[in-house]
Amino acid sequence: MADYLVIVESPAKAKTIEKYLGKKFQVKASMGHVRDLPKSQMGVDVDHDFEPRYITIRGKGPVLKELKQAAKKAKKVYLAADPDREGEAIAWHLANSLELDQTDDLRVVFNEITKDAVKESFKNPRKIDMDLVDAQQARRILDRLVGYNISPILWKKVKKGLSAGRVQSVALRLIIDREKEINNFKPEEYWTIDGNFKKGKKAFQANFYGVNGKKKLSNAADVKEIMGQIKGKTFEVIDVTKKERLRNPAAPFTTSSLQQEAARKLNFRTRKTMMLAQQLYEGIALGRQGTVGLITYMRTDSTRISDTATGEANSFIKNTYGNEFARSQKRNDKNQKGSQDAHEAIRPTSVLRTPQEMKEYLSRDQLRLYKLIWERFVASQMTPAVLDTMRVDLDNNGVTFRANGSKIKFAGFMKVYVESNDDNKEEKENILPDLEKGDKVNYETLEQRQHFTQPPPRYTEARLVKTLEEIGIGRPSTYSPTLDTIQRRNYVSLTNKRFMPTELGEIVNELIEEYFPEILNVSFTANMESELDEVEHGKQQWVRVIDEFYKSFEPNVERADKEMEKIEIKDEPAGIDCDVCGAPMVYKMGKYGKFLACSRFPDCRNTKPIVKEIGVTCPKCKKGHVIERKSKKKRIFYGCDRYPECDYVSWDKPVERPCPKCGEQALIEKKLKKGIQIQCTNCDYKEETQK
Repeated sequence: MADYLVIVESPAKAKTIEKYLGKKFQVKASMGHVRDLPKSQMGVDVDHDFEPRYITIRGKGPVLKELKQAAKKAKKVYLAADPDREGEAIAWHLANSLELDQTDDLRVVFNEITKDAVKESFKNPRKIDMDLVDAQQARRILDRLVGYNISPILWKKVKKGLSAGRVQSVALRLIIDREKEINNFKPEEYWTIDGNFKKGKKAFQANFYGVNGKKKLSNAADVKEIMGQIKGKTFEVIDVTKKERLRNPAAPFTTSSLQQEAARKLNFRTRKTMMLAQQLYEGIALGRQGTVGLITYMRTDSTRISDTATGEANSFIKNTYGNEFARSQKRNDKNQKGSQDAHEAIRPTSVLRTPQEMKEYLSRDQLRLYKLIWERFVASQMTPAVLDTMRVDLDNNGVTFRANGSKIKFAGFMKVYVESNDDNKEEKENILPDLEKGDKVNYETLEQRQHFTQPPPRYTEARLVKTLEEIGIGRPSTYSPTLDTIQRRNYVSLTNKRFMPTELGEIVNELIEEYFPEILNVSFTANMESELDEVEHGKQQWVRVIDEFYKSFEPNVERADKEMEKIEIKDEPAGIDCDVCGAPMVYKMGKYGKFLACSRFPDCRNTKPIVKEIGVTCPKCKKGHVIERKSKKKRIFYGCDRYPECDYVSWDKPVERPCPKCGEQALIEKKLKKGIQIQCTNCDYKEETQK
């Protein structure tokens, strides 16, 4: 019989650390929280200092019974939930449920699940940190007060199944405000002139830069004037500027930057990124080595790295890439304003476990994420890249063209990893020929192009997470569930990986904006986040923070309940008749969005999903029409509307015209990184890629 009982949240974590602790320790999983506020009621006594009423979560009775039995037999119980607010709260709830002595040192925490880290943590157990518990309780109670007061009003005035929350409401507002910007945007015309030049046999490109202090070409008349001023094909080099530029590596990952980079480089949704990171943190079976946690704790807003990890990385870089690639001094990154710095940045638990060596133990997606984390960390500990940059100004009768070039002189960190950007544009070398002031060059072509200014882009998951972090809304653990919630509530849809508000989302936002303006006030919400963080550091009393909020919130709830008018989301005529009873069909709003239903409901219960025809005849049966469909994971694919009679299906969008080479109707639009290419699935025909 084991002498000590250790309780963690998940079976995977339990399995990993049990191997490190030996036979005297028994490790069991609580499967997350065992107690919570009741779902059926508020569970918060607003008249008595917002005292919460916790109950055992439905279905957790058998788990709790098993833990109680094991705790009675053990000499001592250790609570080893995750090292954050949520983990501290889980430990506190367990201590209460198991009737443990909370004055005892029963809490152990570790930032990485490796043998050394786990064993060291058990040498230094501590008491439960009630400041952390209070910080979690305060957030939970605050969210309960907001959600359980506003949601019933929305159910009564709009429709059932709606919700509101501090972070999700701000996220929704950002998406809607961006949509308004796009709708109100008025494009402005502008032109560019791109010149292809040659010096000897070496070609290079330069672009119109200015004439007589004027740099903007607003219309075709401006371009015509410039072209008329250029005399002959010869330009003179009037200025050459050569510089050496240092490019520093990006800092190691925080939760937010990991979610953003995984979206850009790996095309992962935030939920998937966090799920895979959890698996890498809790432990992977590495053959004879046993189960090992491959990365440090994945919920962090700090870029700090331990001296041990820095030293190991430094030795690895010297041995693998050479001394010149290793930093001589430890980097000192500034954390994001408002960050807690409770944990290290996300990094591999050992840089010696390279992605190549881990390949046989990891799934494809686990390996891709681990490789991203490993490369980002290694690159962060390497020397800056050195780039030779060159800027050349060319003149013809007062018209100036400018060429910019760069060449990597020393790769530094770029040998391992280069951070991407929101537009997924890769920085490429552009090498200019050797040019000196006074040289003469000729242009081959001068291409005139008309452009129009573009509206701001809709939010991707990565861009929205970045924006929320920058304005101080939410914390590392909240981003993924927030984005998940606004989609499940059908407040937004994700089209081409970008958020668009739905009609329902706009209605809910408008109501919250009118009756609960403080919830949508970015400064107010960010300040509330800061006050909740102060609770965590023992600088604020959680009851006072909640009370200050509730004093202004409660009157708004009462006003909304009395004054908010009931909104009826009217059914829209669909323009087609029901194929069961012949009555007109209408568009209805359901839990998962709009759908087609018979207007005689409930007498006729005929319903249909809304399908989008793309104007292409089915290439397989030649009778049906190809329609756009969505998979369970919301991925768009194409199929025949005669299914199941015809089973044609394709991830790529079919094209109506026949292939010019083989004559078959087998053309598809293939999405590539550079744009869209028309390809034939029957032969090797391809058309030039379109942007």
